[in-house]
Amino acid sequence: MKPAILVTGGAGYVGSHTVASLLERQDATDYDIVVVDNLSNAYRAEGRKKPECLRIIEEMTDKTIHFYEVDIRDATGLSRVFENHNIDCVIHFAALKAVGESVQKPLEYYQANITGTCTLFDVMRKYGVYKLVYSSSCTVYGEPEKLPLNESHPTGQGLTSPYGKSKYFCEEIMKDICRSDKKWMVISLRYFNPVGAHHSGRIGEDPSGIPNNLMPFIAQVAVGRLKELLVFGNDYPTADGTGVRDYIHVEDLAEGHVKAIKLFHQPGFSGFHAVNLGTGTGYSVLQMVKAFEVACGRQIPYKIVGRRDGDIAANYADVSLSHRLLGWRAIKTLEDMCADTWRWQSNNPDGFKCS
Repeated sequence: MKPAILVTGGAGYVGSHTVASLLERQDATDYDIVVVDNLSNAYRAEGRKKPECLRIIEEMTDKTIHFYEVDIRDATGLSRVFENHNIDCVIHFAALKAVGESVQKPLEYYQANITGTCTLFDVMRKYGVYKLVYSSSCTVYGEPEKLPLNESHPTGQGLTSPYGKSKYFCEEIMKDICRSDKKWMVISLRYFNPVGAHHSGRIGEDPSGIPNNLMPFIAQVAVGRLKELLVFGNDYPTADGTGVRDYIHVEDLAEGHVKAIKLFHQPGFSGFHAVNLGTGTGYSVLQMVKAFEVACGRQIPYKIVGRRDGDIAANYADVSLSHRLLGWRAIKTLEDMCADTWRWQSNNPDGFKCS
């Protein structure tokens, strides 16, 4: 069988854009793309076998995606995938991912993110697959001791949410299995705040319910789906009092995963490696609102409300290691992020339901 790349959570926001990036490459015919997803945050039209985002990617690339509706906590279902395909490496996105929600639903986050990840590792080991790119997060750093954040910054200290703790715990598990068995190769990509959409405007972020992340919230207000943006706190020690984050275009982020896979083919590469993916520049919530108003040509009404549990004042990345190790750097601008988000949302005001 042809070698395959397994993408868990590949019908989600970052996962689907990474699938698109993999299939848009010139060497895409050298491997199969296999996606597993429980569709907890993806839309599938009635009567269709695949979620809309994957169906559209197949249309755009004229390539086939092998899809399985499987929860990563289902060892039997995962084993069936490994039996059916010659899995060479895994890109692991599948997880619950909202900081604020995790404070309200910690058990659900630990079950999905930690138990699910351990089940995946167990099945990988059973089938002799030891190469993994992990979707981690800057939340593992907790409250920053200094900015910008580099990979030597302590992790696991002062973590503010069960989401961040789950990512930290998973990284610690990966370090342990890499120490115990030298066959493992793990690249943990600690990314900052993904935004934007595919440049075609055909796939983008389509969260279920009220968005937990800033950019889809702004976009849904701009398109009229929501009345106003809620800004969680304006009393942070930042220039305008609102939270500052390092926003990175999702297509840049997807390319970072593609670059990471190439490291597996370098002689002598092994063990656990953590790498930041960001732009190195922080923008406040109100700066993002103003930039999006320029992109869409409309005013974005917003209301200041209290701080959200689990949020911190500011974080942005030192990305020098990603330049050296991966040969990667973010190339899309804030204007690109806003323009591509607006193209996606204005073309698809109800998300994938109207695509």
